[in-house]
Amino acid sequence: MASPFPANSSIIFFIITFSFCTFSVTRSSTVGVGYISRLFEIQDRERAPPAVQISAAGGALDRLIPSHSSSFEFRIVSKERCGGESCFIVHNSPSLNDKSDLFSRISGVTGVELSAGMHWYIKHWCGAHVSWDKTGGVQLSSVPKPGSLPRVQDSGILIQRPMPWHYYQNAVTSSYTFAWWDWERWEKEIDWMALQGINLPLAFTGQEAIWQKVFQNFNISSSDLNDFFGGPAFLAWARMGNLHGWGGPLPQTWLDQQLTLQKKILARMFEFGMTPVLPAFSGNVPAALKTIFPSASITRLANWFTVGGDSRWCCTFLLDATDPLFVEIGKAFVQEQSREYGRTSHIYNCDTFDENTPPVDDPDYISSLGAAIYRGMQSGDENAVWLMQVNLFPSCEAWFRIDALKALLHSVPFGRLVVLDLFAEVKPLWPTSDQFYGIPYIWQVIIRFPSFLLLYVKDQRAIQSTINSLVSWMLSMVGVGMSMEGIEQSPVAYDLMAEMAFQHDAVDVKMWIDTYSSRRYGRYVSSMQDAWSILYHTVYNCTDGTYDKNRDVIVAFPDIDPTLISFPKVFTRQRYDGNIKPISRRAFVEETVDSSYDQPHLWYSTSEAVRALELFIKSGDELSGSDTYRYDLVDLTRQALAKYANELFLMIIEAYRLGDVRGVAHQSQKFIELVEDMDTLLACHEGFLLGPWLASAKQLAQNEEQKKQYEWNARTKITMWFDNTEEEASLLRDYGNKYWSGLLKDYYGPRAAIYFKYLMESLEKGDGFHLKDWRREWVKLTNDWQSSRNLYLVESIGDALNASKWLHGKYLPDPDTY
Repeated sequence: MASPFPANSSIIFFIITFSFCTFSVTRSSTVGVGYISRLFEIQDRERAPPAVQISAAGGALDRLIPSHSSSFEFRIVSKERCGGESCFIVHNSPSLNDKSDLFSRISGVTGVELSAGMHWYIKHWCGAHVSWDKTGGVQLSSVPKPGSLPRVQDSGILIQRPMPWHYYQNAVTSSYTFAWWDWERWEKEIDWMALQGINLPLAFTGQEAIWQKVFQNFNISSSDLNDFFGGPAFLAWARMGNLHGWGGPLPQTWLDQQLTLQKKILARMFEFGMTPVLPAFSGNVPAALKTIFPSASITRLANWFTVGGDSRWCCTFLLDATDPLFVEIGKAFVQEQSREYGRTSHIYNCDTFDENTPPVDDPDYISSLGAAIYRGMQSGDENAVWLMQVNLFPSCEAWFRIDALKALLHSVPFGRLVVLDLFAEVKPLWPTSDQFYGIPYIWQVIIRFPSFLLLYVKDQRAIQSTINSLVSWMLSMVGVGMSMEGIEQSPVAYDLMAEMAFQHDAVDVKMWIDTYSSRRYGRYVSSMQDAWSILYHTVYNCTDGTYDKNRDVIVAFPDIDPTLISFPKVFTRQRYDGNIKPISRRAFVEETVDSSYDQPHLWYSTSEAVRALELFIKSGDELSGSDTYRYDLVDLTRQALAKYANELFLMIIEAYRLGDVRGVAHQSQKFIELVEDMDTLLACHEGFLLGPWLASAKQLAQNEEQKKQYEWNARTKITMWFDNTEEEASLLRDYGNKYWSGLLKDYYGPRAAIYFKYLMESLEKGDGFHLKDWRREWVKLTNDWQSSRNLYLVESIGDALNASKWLHGKYLPDPDTY
């Protein structure tokens, strides 16, 4: 998802400190691994045959770089060959046809290690780069031709995993990004997972079809489920019990289609030797269950972000864990999945009260709930292990006191529960819970929609000072992972994060950035190295612990009276006279005003970011043919212009407060023109187009009515959801916002224009800002746009380098721009 730059410093801070630790600490012989060793033994026995895993790795190679399909030989080896751990080994091998012709032999414990080993080799020995198509795709031009691949040392290269699991996904990624994927897109993603060494991915697709079959056995009809399932773009929140019915009902064709897709997904994951994590029953039930089982203990949960608590969408039903029906439904769901899919990896994800509040604040109740959830899993699979994310605890701090957390974690037998410390890069729970009271856990990076991720730690010595304490920190850790809410952005973040799953030694991040630049673009370009050095010290140097960076005015417009908008405490800029001529500079120091408007977060020198952009532009003579370069160029230009737009907005508000009609008019026009120009820029790369998102939604439809429904789902997700009245905007708006061509021109720009219109009318009439009128017109714009069917570009147009040069010259030539 396109959005402002990094997440926050603590992300890489922990990962790097982790990598500084000694090998004996970071290898997987931890207490936590010992607890779940039985599961590893079962999974090793049930894994796909070596020939199948080798074939899967070979298929990924053929799809990635078909010209080199005969340049690698894959072999499955035992953990004993790897020192008792999971690993991959790279060797030189003579060609079977020509002893002078060398190819690479990749050995690994599973198909995932084979693919990861191949990727490691072409990345670190051939200078290749792999990212998603939308972020520039792959750079393979630096890979020598077959028969000329570089040699590794004669003894080979052994790379072990410091932890057995590399986790991937978030419960909401399935809706923010995967909602409209077909098998072709999923096949690419599973290949990408394998190349990055990911072996523990969520596999949530198609579960509604399983629930339909299960609930039919409890006399709940398909029509009863129309009000239970969410629409195609909102399934994640219906699964979590946050909402029901919104965006639905789900057509039967959707249910069948997604179940077929899930079977393909799981089959391929198993072929690679992955451990796909399936869903389990958390207690979320259809309203009809109350009628069919009137004596069942069913509670209605509280409102989750609806306007006025609208019962059509909010306040879902929870079956009490102490009710015998709870375990019965849980068992049926696990068993139905096993029947449909033919097998299971024995790991199930289940999160209770995810962003909801428990009906009872009592450790005994929490303990009974946890025990019942696990009994439901175990009744359907005697080897079941519960994988539980714990971001529910920070969202319910008043309820989930430490004793309640301990009660929940200890309600499940040791070795049968693994915790995902989901928000560990900002608000980790393991330090305050004695490492989850001994329960094995996975340290997670949540990555909430950044364009780029922090790669620089301000004081490297601060890392070294924590090394000694890390020994005790990681005794229960069994993995690391990435739990992003949306993907297809931040290629640098995922490149580094995925590599951490195999790193034992300290990572020199500056050196890593230098090599990243060369790999990403396929060659060394001095000006580009300088540009990334600037970004490394500025944009990637966020150490303030915040995480939500995507609050730029264009995509997160303030719904507030302009007199209540606060300025930064120190805000220095040019002052203008009535003829729009600069007359002075001064610093405005104002008190922060509490408001519903989140100030865009800025933690770096914008002039330095513009300097990096200038170096990017300078590099265009050598790199304009690179798709990875064009993506980064557009993204960096967008970022600089977005920060400039924030300044323009504050100038407009200042002119309004000064009663300067001409100033408001001039700066407002400049703001709208900037948005339209940015739309033109974004159209230069497919990774920033609205059209593919909408087209992929309609492509899954079976008829015109479904096309209309799916497109409405897709448009609503990225603007304002889920409900609103004529005069009140939805509480969930601009969260999944996008810098996408088409969206800026037809939605964000017109929305800002409405606001500016009311600013002008307020000054001209002298009767104050009409907030309700602005809000009414904004809501109407939103509803109209969500229901419209106009088409948008699905292929990029224009030249990214020329567009960036033009916009830099138009808006950013002056060092005092900001």
